[in-house]
Formats: sequence, C-alpha cells, structure tokens
Amino acid sequence: MGAYYNENNPTAAAWLRELIKEGLIADGEVDERSITDVQPDEVRGFDQCHFFAGIGGWSYALRLANWPDKRSVWTFSCPCQRLSNAARGRKVAKDMWPEQRRLIIASLPRVFFGEQVASSRYWFDGLCDDVEAVDYEVGAAVLPAVAVGANHARQRIYFVGDTYRYGESVSSVDAKAPGVPRNSGDSYGVGRKNGISTRMAALSGFGNAIVPQVAAEVIIAYLASNRY
Repeated sequence: MGAYYNENNPTAAAWLRELIKEGLIADGEVDERSITDVQPDEVRGFDQCHFFAGIGGWSYALRLANWPDKRSVWTFSCPCQRLSNAARGRKVAKDMWPEQRRLIIASLPRVFFGEQVASSRYWFDGLCDDVEAVDYEVGAAVLPAVAVGANHARQRIYFVGDTYRYGESVSSVDAKAPGVPRNSGDSYGVGRKNGISTRMAALSGFGNAIVPQVAAEVIIAYLASNRY
C-alpha cells in the first residue's frame, strides 16, 4: 500500500509530495492533518508510516540503509521544543508523544525508529516505560551529525523499538557512525529543485529535519543485530 507521511506543516508537506514525485523517497500519501486527528484504522495496511515526517529524512535514511520500501516500519520525530535548550523562555508546543503512543499501542508496528534531542533523558525514559509495557524492546545511541561529516554537532538520541527479536537483542544497537564526508550543499538550491521557492522555507525545512546519514547508521546497526 506504500508509505504514509503525516506532516501538518503545509510547506514541508508540499516538499514531501515533490520528493515522492521525483522518486527520492518511498512512494505514498501525505496527510496534512495533526496527528491528534489520525485514527489507528487509517494507517493500517501501509508498508511504512512516517509521523512528524518533515521533509522525508527517515524514508531517505531507510533507503540509504538498504531497507526495502515494502518492508514494514514506522518512524517518528516528535517535536522537541519542550525539550530543547533553544526554546528556553519561549512559548513551545505541547508534548506530542502521548498521541504517538496512542497510535503505536493501537497498531503495534513490528519495528519503529525515532529520534529526539540528546537532552531528552526523562522524556526518553517515559517512552521506554510506555512501549516496554506492551512488549517492545528498545535500543538507543546518542550520535552527533559531525559523525558523518556535517559541519554542526546536532547531538540526538536515536532509538529503535522491536516487538519480535531474533538472535541478538535489539538493545545491543550502538551505532558507531563512520567519518564519511558529507556535503551540506546549498539548502536553497536543493529546496528550489523540489519546488520550495524561498530560502527561508528551505532553511526551515532542513533545520527541522534529521540528518539521514546518521539515522541510516542506526538502521544498519539494527539490521546487523537482527535477522528481520
């Protein structure tokens, strides 16, 4: 049935559609509603589900890791404003993990990947408690963007949840990202190629996106420690 992308930012949603059209991420549907309006029955049957999809970084990372488009997986990158030092003293969005948890518990995807700011220890502890209560096992690694040659630190905790283990435990995931050079390029130029007409929109899209090369290392580490 293809991929499902949930992204309620209209600019990012339009960018996703262009990336899908160009075949750069998995083919699928883009839903611009808030996750609060999404019901479990509406996402059943999709091969991939990407929540808070941004500009498709997780779908691209899966391809970098040679994860087939038709192999079942969920991904999410819940908004981090409440957890980020950059938001100190400013009005921020509410924690959206309860909405993501609602869909996970109702659907029990085989495996999910996610990320959050590295300072999110207590948030992440709560996530682990919630999903372990429904028989997921969770593995995680804190990795910076510089590990793949980016020109910024961008420390993030990347994690994977698995419901059915073979062989080595998923908790062994400890991705050691190689120092592969990465070209940051011109975000405005890349954005224009995908139908994003302003520099501010392009910078915003990249600024809120994961670094797919880092996420790919986590996916590769998961695949190496599991036969799924």
